[in-house]
Amino acid sequence: MKNNNLQYRHLKEKFVFSILGLTLLAAVGILGLIIYFIFSKGIGVVDLEFLTQMPTNGMTEGGILPALLGSFYLVSGSILFAAPLGVFAAIYMTEYADKSKTLRMIRIGVNNLAGVPSVVFGLFGLSVFVKFFNFGVSILSGSLTLGIVILPTIIRASEEALMAVPDEYRHASLALGITKWETIKRVVLPASIPGIITGCILGVGRVAGETAPIIFTAATFYTANLPTSVFDEAMALPYHIYALVTAGTSPKQVPLAYGTAVVLLFLVISINLVATLIRNHYGRLND
Repeated sequence: MKNNNLQYRHLKEKFVFSILGLTLLAAVGILGLIIYFIFSKGIGVVDLEFLTQMPTNGMTEGGILPALLGSFYLVSGSILFAAPLGVFAAIYMTEYADKSKTLRMIRIGVNNLAGVPSVVFGLFGLSVFVKFFNFGVSILSGSLTLGIVILPTIIRASEEALMAVPDEYRHASLALGITKWETIKRVVLPASIPGIITGCILGVGRVAGETAPIIFTAATFYTANLPTSVFDEAMALPYHIYALVTAGTSPKQVPLAYGTAVVLLFLVISINLVATLIRNHYGRLND
């Protein structure tokens, strides 16, 4: 009887592992299919000139330099705004705030904010940054809007990373007479850097491909000049793809859209790879 039960449990375990393995293969297969489709359609137009030239002839020829720089400015600005704010908010919620009902409500609000559609953030940015603060349609307005989009992700990831640091680290530091802030700065934060970087990775991956928020706040269909200040509007890779596919009438624009998608996909993968290497480096140091 015991042998039958043991065999049954082994069979059940193998069945569950098989289902999980098939699910993983399906997910990886779908991802590989998407990457193959995009690269097969667009890699033929990607070269040095495509990356360094301005669009010409009604965006049916030339390159994507303005969109490439515009995306870089928007993503950089959003991270510069959201990362410090998100990390400090997580530090306060984890290390200083009382474990009260108010704190639980704040956490629920942050979680709900992460699920708000990005177009709603775009309308918020249009009303607040573009019109109320009179920043206009600009890189600054777009960066602040995208920063708000990824702020909940960074807060939650940073909070989880801080809470994962063992309390023994804090108690040992405080027992040596070190202040609470010094303990956070020299003990807790270094130990939680890999998780914080992960949150920033997720944020970069999201805002790099966002279209709806920047349509209202930063992006322009076409510009003959590169932005020279944060108050200039800019082209961006995701909106450029949208414009080429939906607003164009020339068949030449479709390969350019796929080529732009290849560049965007490569940038996102590269950013994630570099950030993963940084996270692993800090993880080894903490070990």
